[in-house]
Amino acid sequence: MHLAARWGHVPVLELLDSHLQTGQPTPVLEPAAPVQRAPEERIPPVEATGNELCERLAYYRYAADRIRIVYLTHFEFHESVTNWSGTVYIFPLLGAFLADSYWGRYNTIIIFSIIYILGLVGVTLSAGVPALNEGYNGINSSSFFIGMLYIVALGTGGIKPCVSSFGADQFDESDPKQAREKSSFFNWFYWMINIGALIASLLVVNLQTKVSWAWGYAVPTMAFGVALALFLLGTRLYQHVPPGGSALTRIGQVLFACVRKIRVKPPKDNKLLYEVDDKQSAVKGSRKLTHTEQMRWLDRAATPMPQRAPGRQEKWLYTVTQVEEVKRMLGFVPIMIATIVFNTVYAQMSTVFVEQGLTMDLSMGPNFSITSASLSAFDTIAIILLIPFYDRILIPFLTRYNLQPSYLQRVGIGLVISTFSMVVAAIVEAVRLGEVHRLGLENSTDPVPMSVFWLVPQYFIIGAAEIMVNIGTLEMFYSEAPDAMRSLGSALQLLTTSLGSYLASAVTSIVASATTKNGAVGWLPNNLNQGRLDYYYVVLVIMSVLNVFFFISVARMYKYKKVETRNFDPEGTPAGVVDTPHGGLEVETHHEAKSGTASRPHNYQPLTPPCYGRISGGDARD
Repeated sequence: MHLAARWGHVPVLELLDSHLQTGQPTPVLEPAAPVQRAPEERIPPVEATGNELCERLAYYRYAADRIRIVYLTHFEFHESVTNWSGTVYIFPLLGAFLADSYWGRYNTIIIFSIIYILGLVGVTLSAGVPALNEGYNGINSSSFFIGMLYIVALGTGGIKPCVSSFGADQFDESDPKQAREKSSFFNWFYWMINIGALIASLLVVNLQTKVSWAWGYAVPTMAFGVALALFLLGTRLYQHVPPGGSALTRIGQVLFACVRKIRVKPPKDNKLLYEVDDKQSAVKGSRKLTHTEQMRWLDRAATPMPQRAPGRQEKWLYTVTQVEEVKRMLGFVPIMIATIVFNTVYAQMSTVFVEQGLTMDLSMGPNFSITSASLSAFDTIAIILLIPFYDRILIPFLTRYNLQPSYLQRVGIGLVISTFSMVVAAIVEAVRLGEVHRLGLENSTDPVPMSVFWLVPQYFIIGAAEIMVNIGTLEMFYSEAPDAMRSLGSALQLLTTSLGSYLASAVTSIVASATTKNGAVGWLPNNLNQGRLDYYYVVLVIMSVLNVFFFISVARMYKYKKVETRNFDPEGTPAGVVDTPHGGLEVETHHEAKSGTASRPHNYQPLTPPCYGRISGGDARD
């Protein structure tokens, strides 16, 4: 059967028109029975993520030179780039909220893609229309240009948490094989991102510098148009997850109920906590979650109060699933904090590493030299080479001996690797400064006769760390999030990039301020030959080491998500399906049934993957 017969789509314009005319909530998709896809009907990871390649090509081309327009000092450039990057990664919170609550991921991608294209077209016009160009050395610095860059930030931020989640939605989590394929999907999704980044940093940069800025912006704009077209072409094959109503409302309800019931003590018997008796969760598009012992104080929201009036429904009583949703999201916070420092290290590639490279020999033979904006290609190439090795060779080998890393083990390994990148960067900078002092170039701005390829190891090591940290958290924050909050989970993962960028800006400001007292040149002067950039890297090494120990402590406390099914073993005991920490599914039997009876806990339900079909006018639940 063709998938169009089972998975329809919600045309975005019809949705908006219906919502505006009737004032009713956006229609949602009605759940249908899970269906196993035939091999020819399934969307392979490369096809599902092909549009991401084009979108990332557009983003990274703008990211390569975005704010360097008018800033003349290294410090101003560093601060401006990290601030813009931070803004880009805050907007995913908006896109995720709209996707999970009202629009659904498909419609959110379409709407923010239109905003994205408007921003890209605006930037292209600012470079090609003389009336809009007020730039410095031919580079546009007009308020129109800056405004369009932030429209781009809004567009890319709105779709970022939805694209990866939407791709993962296409896999049936009740099938162990597809569950493992979903884990592989995240690897190849990130691989596609870096293919787009490589094209942007090598080919489009040279087009921009050797042909014109207008063409340098026009090509990424057209590429994103291709991305949107590719996405629309697969519409009739997609599985759609319905929005579950306002996630913020559900979280707020639980927290407020806990405050109102501050003196209530949750029962020791978890079966006394409130849960609906329906097959499905009270939250649209979400499976029921089993109770966990973490954050027991939140169980007050699911604790029934003695009835004061017969037949009167309690106002501040919410289901176990809704309480567990809040527990899951709060459980992400320590993991987020532990990855902020990594993203601070990651932010150095687009700022300090670039400035460091500009002081070195950029030539590649007698007739060719690379541009400073192309230096990030070293990191990208590392990722492109290492992901196939990790996904196709290393993980199958480890799985054969049951040694595959969990989500948190993968992230922890990446944090350790990233620490070594700063160690290598400090050593390389110390060697460079040694050459500066040996040749007496302290007051010179000429390149140091030391090849820029000395920077390759630090880029390569960060690339290896990205595979572990960024992909690991991307998969974890999707898989471990409640079904109706998965876009929000992805947005929280992206938020760590934003916070890391802001922390990088703060560290730079603090270092610059602390080292320039009493007229001192400081560690980060405009002429790095006079500074001590190696000391700055040592500060990041110390921060990274301390962060690894913090991560180990929070990882030990984390508990993975559980859901239950209505599948019963021969003895009548429900089998609980656990999202295992390495992305597969593991069946775990709960031995709670007495001999000869079938004990069915309050929160059992069928393991229905997020596969939905017909359009329904039903309201999204809050």
